[in-house]
Amino acid sequence: MHTHDLVVRGGAVADGLGGPLVEVDVAVADGRIVEVGRVAGSGREEIDARGLMVTPGFVDIHTHYDGQAIWDQRFAPSSWHGVTTAVMGNCGVGFAPVRKADHDRLIELMEGVEDIPGVALQEGLDWHWESFGDYLDALERRPHDIDYAAQLPHAALRIYVMGERASRLEMASADDRARMRALTAEAMRAGAIGFSTSRSINHKSVSGAPTPTLRAAEEELTAIALGVRDAGRGVLQMITDFDGADVDGEFALMRRLVEASGRPLSFSLMQKHKNVAGWKRILALTAEAVSDGLVMRAQVAPRGVGVLLGLQGSRNVFSECASYQAIAELPFEERVARMREPALRERLLREVPGAGATPLGQRLIEFTNIFPFGDPPDYDPGPSQSIAAIAAREGRTAAEVAYERMMTDDGHGMLYSPFANYAEQSLQVCGEMIADANTVVGLGDGGAHVGLISDSSFQTFMLSHWGNATGRFDLPWLVKRQTSDTARTVGLHDRGVIAPGMKADINVIDVSRLGASVPHMQFDLPAGGRRLLQRASGYVATIVSGTPVYREGVATGALPGQLVRGPQRAPG
Repeated sequence: MHTHDLVVRGGAVADGLGGPLVEVDVAVADGRIVEVGRVAGSGREEIDARGLMVTPGFVDIHTHYDGQAIWDQRFAPSSWHGVTTAVMGNCGVGFAPVRKADHDRLIELMEGVEDIPGVALQEGLDWHWESFGDYLDALERRPHDIDYAAQLPHAALRIYVMGERASRLEMASADDRARMRALTAEAMRAGAIGFSTSRSINHKSVSGAPTPTLRAAEEELTAIALGVRDAGRGVLQMITDFDGADVDGEFALMRRLVEASGRPLSFSLMQKHKNVAGWKRILALTAEAVSDGLVMRAQVAPRGVGVLLGLQGSRNVFSECASYQAIAELPFEERVARMREPALRERLLREVPGAGATPLGQRLIEFTNIFPFGDPPDYDPGPSQSIAAIAAREGRTAAEVAYERMMTDDGHGMLYSPFANYAEQSLQVCGEMIADANTVVGLGDGGAHVGLISDSSFQTFMLSHWGNATGRFDLPWLVKRQTSDTARTVGLHDRGVIAPGMKADINVIDVSRLGASVPHMQFDLPAGGRRLLQRASGYVATIVSGTPVYREGVATGALPGQLVRGPQRAPG
């Protein structure tokens, strides 16, 4: 008779707290870790982890699976990269609470902010909910591969309370604020992990209208934060541009929200290419707030944040050229065939300089900051590998080089253009950010930007680049940064650590094979919508609640994932 449900034998265990790797066994029963050491008893299932690393499952606190979780059982691609808990509802966008009349409004906002095809959302969302609690109930009706938690999104809440006035960016009245506070407390008690908002001018509806939360007054944000306090649970998440002259004032606003509510707050932070040192000031302000006893963290990325430009994606180098726009709606194969025509090629190359007349066009032809995306993908190519540098060496125009690289692999070639964290064309700044004690790794945006960005491989990159390739950080510390550190940031104290009593979410990893493949476009969203997906190698097994859900990247068919309702206490 077996003593345990599962035993992972002889692996080098990274405990999730940063301790050194130790070769021990890990025994699991009833979804919990019950023994770490030399396990004498047998398991109903056993995994030979000798020569492999064993880690807690990764906790990703910044995703946008709010729609996908309704129609799909799998949180791919995040679950392919060792993520066992995903937190969605970031950046103030989501689908509850909602009135029937506002369904399209929320879809258009999600499509514009997060580049999720509206047609897929129209087809995939059944809208069997109104309140946020109803939405959580709807999520639970479908089994999933990994655990997930949801935040209350400010845009949906504001539209629910204020209707059209919210979209017109009107100020909330006292009655509006009171209603938002009450609904926020209700959502937290129903199981929201927290509340999220956006103050970014880059967040717009597909129609071009700004996010309804852009100019929400401090009184409104405070009322909502007090709603979180009223419930006695939940975290705050914010994205703001930090672009204006009053950076200190914007940070001071966040401080006051934490001071008023007593709730933890995290915010997005990247290096802006037009303000290369601004992030240092913000981290200095964060350190000051933390020293004053406030719980605040900056969510940062472990690599450049950038877009992939290609003929199958949402944008490419020639998107603003009139001759390309004339064929842009053709099926992919037909478009590629047309672009092989010498006459069209010459017209496009002539039109490229004029395409830079718009802000978008300027970014698409910024050839000093556009790079070939290799196989395996290169996220730190350096200045010598830019399209401009290659063109200069070869005595050609940058547009010619870009055209050639995009047309490789029968038109599937992609170019990489980082718009943040790569101003000096080095990942040094990312290393400094992730090393800061007051940051937490996030911003992977799993489930979002499906035609342009593929950053949900951050967890794999953390280990393969910062551990294996550069050796700047040791592997146990890197594991800690995306397990116990991320879990505790959102109040999940029952996971992220390999120890008796903790939730049995575990990765078994062959570090020597760890890496991410080139993203590929897949047409498997509702209504045939497209999305970039990126596979990983080296994950021998990913285990959720003691049940293997992936073996060597292949789904086992098990779906033990659960909705996590609110914060979770540590065992004991």
